[in-house]
Amino acid sequence: MKKKHWSFWLVCIAGLVWNVGGSANYLMQTSIEFVNSMPATHQAIIIGRPAWATAGFAVGVFGGVLACVLLMFVHRTSITVFLVSLVGIIVTMIHTMNVVMSEVEFSFPEVFFMAILPLAVALALFGYAKHAISKYGVR
Repeated sequence: MKKKHWSFWLVCIAGLVWNVGGSANYLMQTSIEFVNSMPATHQAIIIGRPAWATAGFAVGVFGGVLACVLLMFVHRTSITVFLVSLVGIIVTMIHTMNVVMSEVEFSFPEVFFMAILPLAVALALFGYAKHAISKYGVR
């Protein structure tokens, strides 16, 4: 197996931090006090979120954590887990975008950070995992 470039570790750690942050966000949203302290736009997404979108959120963020750890070990399964995580993000984004397109007024930064960026990061990590596994070997 080839020695991993420093950028491999940077991507793995940044992806792990991103997904741990998403996991913490998921867990904090189980607290009604936390949700009530959020802006009305965020509450509109969280309070009315159906079970299937909540499940997608959980799969997306917790799957992302697992996939990043697997990628650190250059494990081929990381690609599949990143794909499952991406599907989870897409599932929860369906609900998020329905709320964004409703009568609730969202700013562009809110849409960017709650819908566009998570999807872009998940896509980038999935693509990077495919590249890294082919470059550094398979387990």
